[in-house]
Amino acid sequence: MTYALLRHLPTDIAPGLCYGRLDLPPGRAGDAALAVAALAGFPATALHTSPARRCMALAGAAATVTGLPATADPRLLEMDFGAWEGRPWDEVPRAALDAWAADPWGFAPPGGESGAAVVARLRAFHATLRPGAVIVSHGGPLKVLAALIGGRPVDLLAPAPPMGVACFHRAPLAVGPEGG
Repeated sequence: MTYALLRHLPTDIAPGLCYGRLDLPPGRAGDAALAVAALAGFPATALHTSPARRCMALAGAAATVTGLPATADPRLLEMDFGAWEGRPWDEVPRAALDAWAADPWGFAPPGGESGAAVVARLRAFHATLRPGAVIVSHGGPLKVLAALIGGRPVDLLAPAPPMGVACFHRAPLAVGPEGG
């Protein structure tokens, strides 16, 4: 029961800007063909993607490799940072960043969503997954999905996977009452 998770390629947005839900195109840096080359030979059964342009572009390349159509699912969008979107991180009030770090599950940026809301929508998505799924998304959703697939607790402060890289995750085998 293996799944392939791919994070979009870098964007050309200025460094230091918050851009969770901003629908940015993929940047010129990075090579989609190289990013999806690891999918060659992977027994893909479905291709799911965030509807964000930076993900749809990579999903198009993945569709070429897998032979599967890409299905956009809004549950795979990045966290909604609300009023922080498009602002430099150093302009976000320090007290707000500290409150977020202290309670990543409960805190929501003004007009945005909390970590608990992000995890809830990704749990709902995860419940629909079948082995062999390829998922193209963003750093936040992918680290949550990696934990859910692996049967581990979700750590909202864990590092995100690298951009433009396919990571393969295996779900643990279920053990029945007889031990197998």
